[in-house]
Amino acid sequence: MRVAAAQARPHWLDAAATTRKAVTWIEDAAARGVQLLAFPETFLSGYPFWLELTGGARFNDDRQKQAYAAYLEAAVELDGPELSTLCEAARDLDVFVYIGTTERGTGSARGTVFCTLMAIDPAAGLVSAHRKLMPTYEERLVWGQGDGHGLRVHQIGGARVGGLNCWENWMPQARHALYAQGEDLHVSVWPGNPRNTADITRFIAAEGRSWSLAANGLLSLQDVPANFPIRDELEDAGVTDYCRGGSAVAAPDGSWLVEPVVDDERLVVADLDLGMVARERQNFDPTGHYSRPDVFHVEVDRQRRTAAHFSD
Repeated sequence: MRVAAAQARPHWLDAAATTRKAVTWIEDAAARGVQLLAFPETFLSGYPFWLELTGGARFNDDRQKQAYAAYLEAAVELDGPELSTLCEAARDLDVFVYIGTTERGTGSARGTVFCTLMAIDPAAGLVSAHRKLMPTYEERLVWGQGDGHGLRVHQIGGARVGGLNCWENWMPQARHALYAQGEDLHVSVWPGNPRNTADITRFIAAEGRSWSLAANGLLSLQDVPANFPIRDELEDAGVTDYCRGGSAVAAPDGSWLVEPVVDDERLVVADLDLGMVARERQNFDPTGHYSRPDVFHVEVDRQRRTAAHFSD
């Protein structure tokens, strides 16, 4: 199975332009025979990196409100044109796509942004939208908490594939929920820093006895539009490169197939021997012969959560 991570630089907070770029990368991946392509966390339409650099926790601060409003308006909706375009590209090019998005809620959550990993099947279209279960630290200032609705694996050729956003890959229960569905390939998506993928990519591979693909992005101050409400504060902070990549691939025995790639905008392509999964599970299958369901009871609630249900 040939897979790839799109270690790419987004058009930050420009969903239309980033969608067009994503389509060209899907085209490139298809030309190289890639069956699964993963884009970074919130690649569409941008990671909220300004928070830790500009005092994002200042309560009721007018400039932070303006920044959030711009971020909310740039987020994409599940039935919006961006995802429709990506579904068409995946279908036409026969590539399964994982793409991290800032998803704007609908109905009761219209004013909320979710960090959502979209899974797009070439034949079936959008097959899951996994909202990050727990935003990490300052991310909670701009992202809502997700639910278990998207904790699902998908059949891609001869492999069952699942994915998680960034630090929720460190959540044992979330990983367990995917392992228990027979996951053969685990996709983790990140904003882009090699320190994040140096350990967990190999750990997931060794724990799950599965292939582990990490997709990281690139982002610099130069990518921030001049009209972003607090761009001057970002300039004053003196940080020019925020996301530096780190995409990587680890084998089911925990060894590197592709060590973290830093600073380079490119497709990180790898050919996976799926037979290695079965061989490594000879001595350890975390939710099979090495599990103890008589001792540990695990229940996963995959209902989509909403603030109100209306009966007319």
